[in-house]
Amino acid sequence: MAAARLGYRTVVYAPEDHSIAADVSAGHVRGAYDDRDALARFAAQVDVITYEFENVPESTVAACARHKPVRPGTAPIHFAQHRLREKEFFRRSGLGTADYQPILSETDIAKATALPGILKTCTEGYDGKGQARVSTRAELAAAWEKLGRRECILEALVDFTCEISAIVARGLDGEARCFPIGLNEHRDGILRTTTVPSGLPVSTLATAERYGLQLAKSLDLVGLVALEMFVTGDGQVLANEMAPRPHNSGHWTLDACATSQFEQLVRAVCGLPLGPVDILAPSRMVNLIGHEADDWARYVADPTARLHLYGKGSARPGRKMGHVTYIELPSR
Repeated sequence: MAAARLGYRTVVYAPEDHSIAADVSAGHVRGAYDDRDALARFAAQVDVITYEFENVPESTVAACARHKPVRPGTAPIHFAQHRLREKEFFRRSGLGTADYQPILSETDIAKATALPGILKTCTEGYDGKGQARVSTRAELAAAWEKLGRRECILEALVDFTCEISAIVARGLDGEARCFPIGLNEHRDGILRTTTVPSGLPVSTLATAERYGLQLAKSLDLVGLVALEMFVTGDGQVLANEMAPRPHNSGHWTLDACATSQFEQLVRAVCGLPLGPVDILAPSRMVNLIGHEADDWARYVADPTARLHLYGKGSARPGRKMGHVTYIELPSR
């Protein structure tokens, strides 16, 4: 939809029978992520390729890149798809993180010191899935067994006061812009609200923006990346995880920012100048989880609310069905 506003036509590649993005696109190629013929047909119809889901297989992105430019390429998902690689990349890029250690064997469990902590599978976890809180080595061993003795990372618990995110766009010419930092609230591992402006100290916001810009530079990114972070009681900012795509915590930009994160992605990958990121109005984005979206009529009737429903066929617990952004209207 953002691309169409700028005069571009989009073609969506997706394995599903019904692709929601295809509902508003000029074309749709359906195929498995390892279907090289389908990927080639898709690539032949476009000039540049991007992705909006970081769990697209790295080999799929590489296959597309043999035909057309893929921005931001394979490097961001190589790190984002694997929590241990991600944390190591953060450290190499100069970003602070919580203490962590790999859990790959019983030997690692016996040497574990990042306790109490969160044991997470290195791959395929999202929205609180694939993880367990542990306090002792015995609990760690039991949790690792329950997770299938998979490659895991143990991250020490962080005594944080709040969670924030930085969303950075970087263009072909290396210019980068960070959207205003959002203040996030999670419940049950799922983002529930993002508030902008965040109201945090200037020094905290400066560190968060610096981390986001440094991450984009280290990735040699052309596109968009979101960096989720903790803010501790003593003012430290710690990088938690990244997503090289438009991010849920940036949805407020659709209604309350001079340029939305989606338009900024289009600008970046198509070689256009990046747009301004000024806040147009204070806002609070609220995710609609499961059947919360059934109350859509109330949101439509609220003059301060901007409703976005995603067109998903059925609601279920924990599924993001849409969001509503509340805008602070100017007083008359």
